[in-house]
Amino acid sequence: ALSLREATQRKLRRFSELRGKPVAAGEFWDIVAITAADEKQELAYKQQLSEKLKKKELPLGVQYHVFVDPAGAKIGNGGSTFCALRHLEKLYGDKWNYFTILLIHSGGYSQRLPNASALGKIFTALPFGNPIYQMLELKLAMYIDFPSHMNPGILVTCADDIELYSIGESEFIRFDKPGFTALAHPSSLTVGTTHGVFVLEPSNCLEYSDLEYRCCHRFLHKPSIERMCQFNAVCRPGNFSQQDLSGGDTASLKFESEYVYTDSLFYMDHKSAKKLLAFYEKIGTLNCEIDAYGDFLQALGPGATVEYTRNTSNVTKEESELVDMRQRIFHLLKGTSLNVVVLNNSKFYHIGTTEEYLCHFTSASSLKSELGLQSIAFSISPAVPECFGNTSCIIQSILDSRCSVSPGSVVEYSRLGPDVSVGENCIISGSSIITTAVLPAYSFVCSLSLKMNGHLKYSTMAFGVQDNLKRNVKTLSDIKSLQFFGVCFLSCLDIWNLKITEELFSGNKTCLSLWNARIFPVCTSLNDSVTTSIKMLNAVQSKSAFSLNNYKLLSIEEMLAYKDVEDMITYREQIFLEITLNRKEFDLETR
Repeated sequence: ALSLREATQRKLRRFSELRGKPVAAGEFWDIVAITAADEKQELAYKQQLSEKLKKKELPLGVQYHVFVDPAGAKIGNGGSTFCALRHLEKLYGDKWNYFTILLIHSGGYSQRLPNASALGKIFTALPFGNPIYQMLELKLAMYIDFPSHMNPGILVTCADDIELYSIGESEFIRFDKPGFTALAHPSSLTVGTTHGVFVLEPSNCLEYSDLEYRCCHRFLHKPSIERMCQFNAVCRPGNFSQQDLSGGDTASLKFESEYVYTDSLFYMDHKSAKKLLAFYEKIGTLNCEIDAYGDFLQALGPGATVEYTRNTSNVTKEESELVDMRQRIFHLLKGTSLNVVVLNNSKFYHIGTTEEYLCHFTSASSLKSELGLQSIAFSISPAVPECFGNTSCIIQSILDSRCSVSPGSVVEYSRLGPDVSVGENCIISGSSIITTAVLPAYSFVCSLSLKMNGHLKYSTMAFGVQDNLKRNVKTLSDIKSLQFFGVCFLSCLDIWNLKITEELFSGNKTCLSLWNARIFPVCTSLNDSVTTSIKMLNAVQSKSAFSLNNYKLLSIEEMLAYKDVEDMITYREQIFLEITLNRKEFDLETR
């Protein structure tokens, strides 16, 4: 773990030196592109990027782009990859043949980590750095060595995962082979069932090393343990003895147990990218979800077979179109090689759910020591208490010295007054609580600025961190199976004095969920908005009535449609300036 920490800190230092400075040719990416799901998200990403460039938080002299998916059907990250290629061709013509390009998929609505919904997963704040690092800076830092050892082509990654690795001093990861090249991390078999798993060609190398270049026979997407064994994906212990792999989603593996190699990011050379683009130009529009990992990588390697194209078990809608599209992609890519860079001393972390977010930021997670995450990051805050290795985590926030935040909770971009007490395992984001407030344990509270009919308003989503916002039912009579803060949703509506009608839900009326339930009050001030939503939560917890009848109510879906990104950025900026000033004063006093 020490070597991993040192390697990670070196990359962070190198990136830190490039922030706000023009980069030399070949030293960094030519293009960094982020995908967005819709125009609203595209605008939010563009505003945040220009803000970062203005404040010199990113390397300069690089083309930063946001590419939006076409309106209509959801097309998945594979579809977004196609669209990004088309955008690149439009913008650069033949010039992009010579570029190294980083493509970050960030087009989801982040329903499992809704404090990232309004401003995007790739802009999730991390508890270190000054100014605070967000996922974007962390990714750029972790991939800092890639561009100078890469042939022209595209590196494809997702917005909510972190890959850490350590290799020999004089070694570099090279992306210089034709076809596709993917990184592989040793993982337990259980982790393998939720990832892509590589079946490697036998290696003639007997030596163990941190970095190995291997060929992949075939790629399995989210296979059962049975399938992993059937296709010889499982590596037996005894291959390595000295290596200790702990933490990460690649759970504590001491190589005493069987393990598999799982995927994270992949690179495709320019020729493969052109091939995909030509295919996309030919089909015109996509009407189904294509997965860049499942649908591109499963077609690669000499052992690839067409059968996976018919397996639609983890697909949202069973569509004949999907099977047809997968088969066409399979035949397009079949015979293309899949090279694998095996990183034996590496970890893969995912921060896409409230549970993962709280775990990595507040418990003694290995990620915390590897990245140097702090309990109080760029904030004005009383010292945070520790309990069983758990602390709270405060990110760019201003807390009164008399307020209390229990261990296991995260507060970001917020202001908390003296009479605020936060229970354990809560998430508070973008809020301002000046009045007396008690937040029950496991509360999730996130405030948004809204632009409604030209007026600035606020609304705060509040529920339990363990609530499933994606879970949906088809009819009003089924909403009794939805749960809000661990309580039957029907009982909650009763407590809030709300009637059960079609009007209660926004959007698609055959897909009813907490995501599109109109239950969150719209207020004229940020503080009112937060306190009202906390009252909703407390009412459910204490089973005492709190009527929402007199408020205009929105669903989270609608809040995102009305969001005022500029105002939210301004609010964060005010907190930033106040903390900076406070620090300067403190430095003067202590001289």
